Amino acid sequence: MSLALASYRAATAALGAFAGVWLDARVRSGKEDGARLGERFGRYSEPRPEGRLVWFHAASVGETNVALALIEAMAARDSGLSFLISTGTRTSAALAAKRALKRVSHVYAPLDRGDCVRRFLVHWRPDLGVFVESELWPNLILAAKQSGTPLALANARMSPKSLARWKSWGAAGAAVIGAFDWIAAADARTAQALGAIAGRTIDAPGNLKVAAPAPQPDARARDALAAEIGARPVWLAASTHAGEDEIALEAHALLRARHPDALLIIAPRHPERGAAIAALAENAPRRSQGQALGDRAIYIADTLGEMGVLYALSPAALIGGSLLPTLKGHNPVEPAKLDAAILSGPYVESFEDVFAALFAHGGGGARAERSRNRRSGDAAVGRCGRAASAAQRGACIRGARPCGVRAERGCAARLGGRRACGRLNSGAPSRAGATQRRCCARC
Repeated sequence: MSLALASYRAATAALGAFAGVWLDARVRSGKEDGARLGERFGRYSEPRPEGRLVWFHAASVGETNVALALIEAMAARDSGLSFLISTGTRTSAALAAKRALKRVSHVYAPLDRGDCVRRFLVHWRPDLGVFVESELWPNLILAAKQSGTPLALANARMSPKSLARWKSWGAAGAAVIGAFDWIAAADARTAQALGAIAGRTIDAPGNLKVAAPAPQPDARARDALAAEIGARPVWLAASTHAGEDEIALEAHALLRARHPDALLIIAPRHPERGAAIAALAENAPRRSQGQALGDRAIYIADTLGEMGVLYALSPAALIGGSLLPTLKGHNPVEPAKLDAAILSGPYVESFEDVFAALFAHGGGGARAERSRNRRSGDAAVGRCGRAASAAQRGACIRGARPCGVRAERGCAARLGGRRACGRLNSGAPSRAGATQRRCCARC
């Protein structure tokens, strides 16, 4: 065993003594399910199903969606399979419960501590383990490999920083990545880097998130919310994190100066933040509480499984996780497939390839650049709000300008047809057609 792996195991064993305190704190903050804490320690009340069991491990909501899509495809081919999905967040657990697929059990992933991992593997005895994207825990992976469980890494995709970190592990990184019998990367960058670490060629068949069908909005929920919104101009701030809601709210205040009836829907990445966001927005109504929208300027969509409804009703969507340097972006594919024009901040490291493809084909909205002068960015946070207003009126979106960034020049998206003009920074004409060029000319 390499020195790095030995050190990691020693550290997880030592820190594991404080796991209970840490988990209790997470329960108090709403990040853990107190009734299911035993699962974090590898203790389960549900028995293992009979027959062949395929285990999927996913981090949070995005990876869980990929896992569930793979489960559906595998179940359709072989009705004798049962499935286990382990995840790390309450939101992903709620998503799995809402989908309620047949022959699928959900558990919280065990802590990456030797005893917890061993109990997990002894209880479930998976016939195959499939890790999704980048949620790689060394103790769990190596223990599964040692137990004889074949392992696969599906839709592998990592940021340059994560890939560099695995490479810096040397022999330890090679041991963990090499434990997978099969790896399929979502992009060429990840394939090349993981191949160099594992010492073998890795294919990059494509990103499963891009290949996944558009979410199907619940027709009844969509029509009911559409009736509440009426003819008001509306835009969506999707998958926001703490610190981003304030930016969207300030932008919306500027928007309301021009369009007093405009509506902003905030859908936080973690619904448990709903109450805190509502307090920021003068006790805005919360969807999770069944509170009516009325004529309020802000609506908090703190629910799960409804992004399809929200994207379908919003001509413009600001994709959160992109406005602060501590974040790495979220998936823009869902809003694109539901015909919502996309706005984004500059911090999209986790989805750089997807955003690059969108912009290359004229499909991206207002994307901001990092600013050397943070104060200059602070002074002009309202561009994305004006963009959403213009979009609703069938005009153009100009550059988003959240805190700490400056707007790019040029029109970024025409929301009448909800396609991007693509004239970002350089002012070069769009290749998306004459209609879009006329839109940019109007900007």
